[in-house]
Amino acid sequence: MSTRFSLATSWIVDRRWLSSLLVVALSLIAIGGYVAPEKITRALGITTDRSLETPTDDLDDTSEDSDSERPPEVETIPTSGFDVVIVVESEQFFTSQGSEAIRSIVQNLEAQDYVDNILWMDKIPSLNIFGLNEPLLPNREAAPERFAKSKQNAREHPLINGQFLSDDGNTLLLMVRFNYLFVDDESIFISGIRETAEQELANHPNVDMDFFVTGRVPFRLTAQSSQQDNQLKYQSIAYGMIILMSMVLFRGIVAVGIVAAAPFLGVFWTLGFVRYLGLQMNPFIDVVLPILVALVAFTDGVHLMVQIRHERATGLKGLDAAREGVRKVGLACFLTSLTTAVGFGSLALANHELVRDFGYCCVFGVGLAFLSVVLAIPLACSTWLGQRIHIGYGKGYVDRNINRISGIVDIVLRYPRRMSAVGIVSSLVLFSISLTLRPDDRLGDLLPTYTEPAIANQKMDVAMGGLSQASITIKWDSNDDEQAKNIELFQILQEIDELLTAEKLIGHPISIYNLLEALPGSGPPATRISMLDLLPPSLKRSYYTPENRVAQVKFRVQDLGIATYGPVFQRIQDGTNRIISNHSGFSMSLGGAPIWRWENIYQIVVDLVTSLGTAAIIIFFILACVYRSLRIGIISILPNLFPLCVAGTYLALTGQALEIVTVCAFTCCLGIAVDDTIHFLTRYVEEKKETSDESEAIRKAFTSVGTALIMTTLVLVCGFMTVMLSEAREHRIFASMGAITVASALFGDLVFLPAILKTFSGKKRA
Repeated sequence: MSTRFSLATSWIVDRRWLSSLLVVALSLIAIGGYVAPEKITRALGITTDRSLETPTDDLDDTSEDSDSERPPEVETIPTSGFDVVIVVESEQFFTSQGSEAIRSIVQNLEAQDYVDNILWMDKIPSLNIFGLNEPLLPNREAAPERFAKSKQNAREHPLINGQFLSDDGNTLLLMVRFNYLFVDDESIFISGIRETAEQELANHPNVDMDFFVTGRVPFRLTAQSSQQDNQLKYQSIAYGMIILMSMVLFRGIVAVGIVAAAPFLGVFWTLGFVRYLGLQMNPFIDVVLPILVALVAFTDGVHLMVQIRHERATGLKGLDAAREGVRKVGLACFLTSLTTAVGFGSLALANHELVRDFGYCCVFGVGLAFLSVVLAIPLACSTWLGQRIHIGYGKGYVDRNINRISGIVDIVLRYPRRMSAVGIVSSLVLFSISLTLRPDDRLGDLLPTYTEPAIANQKMDVAMGGLSQASITIKWDSNDDEQAKNIELFQILQEIDELLTAEKLIGHPISIYNLLEALPGSGPPATRISMLDLLPPSLKRSYYTPENRVAQVKFRVQDLGIATYGPVFQRIQDGTNRIISNHSGFSMSLGGAPIWRWENIYQIVVDLVTSLGTAAIIIFFILACVYRSLRIGIISILPNLFPLCVAGTYLALTGQALEIVTVCAFTCCLGIAVDDTIHFLTRYVEEKKETSDESEAIRKAFTSVGTALIMTTLVLVCGFMTVMLSEAREHRIFASMGAITVASALFGDLVFLPAILKTFSGKKRA
């Protein structure tokens, strides 16, 4: 196959004008994707309008009533969907000076042009059956006994306690909606509104209050700002470190520049082509795909450059050295791209559209990465740029010490059976530990812990049972006996309340059942439901719309992750199914951002993990077919899975979980591990044709590719280590897993792969 491949790719060097034309054509097409993709696709009659459902970063309930379900001409009292939530901490709310201070602060905030309105405890109607709308927070002149009574009333009000005021009465929420016509600076959403409140508080020197700003807008802005700042900063540092390490190892700036051109072109082409599909907003494609393409192109580029420099050092001219380099390394580069593309193409079988599109683009990306390597590097090396690339070859640290490093291979070959047993057993042990990992996802992980929204969210979890809200929606069929339906609805709401109250992680469920229970008196459901008309319309209509035959139960959820809440939501779902089975004509559904994340992000992680296993199986079959050896295919499994098992064990022992970022890191690292293994096996198969001595073939294979293996590992580990200094948790996890996986992949290729090849060596074919 190597001979046929070299003949098929000889045109890359022999017909440089055609290769140059292909590079220019791909670049122009990519530029069109950056400049005006819609115009080009429209001219070609291609439809690319894709509406992807992406993981929301909204902390509030996303199941607000639609227009068709909103009660007519009644202003309801929402507890979610606000732009900003100000968390106020103080022990003086129900004091003369404290009540005056908080009222003054709210009035001052509402006087700002950019504030549309603020909903807080003082605007909630009281549950007074006589229709007297008493303020829940007394005026300054009230007696201390009046304040104590008001505090007790607030804690007994179901829509205030746990929704706008904490159980102990020391944490108060101000729900703010903004008028975006007057917002000219994003800092208003966090520091601006907090500083406005603090300035007004300064007029009340005897009152102690602390303000923390969170909510969907501050959370999103902080996450985006942190992501962009860290991404730009630490990617620049990482790329700089990679270039510096490459210059040290290659001992030649021209060689480094040529190698760097391949991943640059690969990423440039890939992202340009993706824009034609309208998928650039997919978070996996936007963040993970460029890294995957760059790593695959870089590792293959280093292998090809090392081989071309070796050929130049032996006396071949630039054109001949480029041709010989493609002949000897091109097949391995093609196999790495093929296995990576086919393996990650298995993502197309996933249930979630985000993951499927990511799989398609992975196939696209690694294909373009292969073209960038076999086109750009031989082209540059066959021109005047490649005249001096061999200078410094053999003088680098790795080159000078490759014979010493090969001593590790000699030691392994002395005890191949023992080392093989160690490799197999250790991989099984590490794999079993990795199986303890469970899918998880937390919104707070997107923010550095020191940021204000992150601190406020933690306080909300403790004081209010969480900021995020979920809901249970009950619907029923039309029925002439409205009173009977209402009585049955009350019974259902009572059972749901008992179900939710039994869950310790569910905070403050509220529905018309809780509102009715707060009214004076007691009695059977028929008696209680008759008091519906005594409730203030704004309260009643917030959770009950008889015109549309809809009722809602809302409850708070802490930001503890879907791994923690998964069993809770499952029990709630099972419980509602049991309840509804006893009531014909009724239906229930769970909704809200936490439920969405449980159903969708959990599935995304499971899809990625499944595709990872599928990729490993596909890679095994491809290598077995390419090398025409089932033995080689089986042998390739261990060095490819060993580094993934090491990374998985690292996650398990450090208390981490299977998150989107960790599985994406597995995806990228599998591509690198397969890359190194294929280069080693390809050279081993070639050397095996020249000698019947198995040990000699293994030694020569390592001597040929060992330099490139070690160089790529050193460069990538140094690059990953710099990113571990990032403030973003996702960056640190990705970088630590990358460094561990790349380093352990080199260990597997130097220790376990030679041992297994020697132990399970087959007879040389005639």
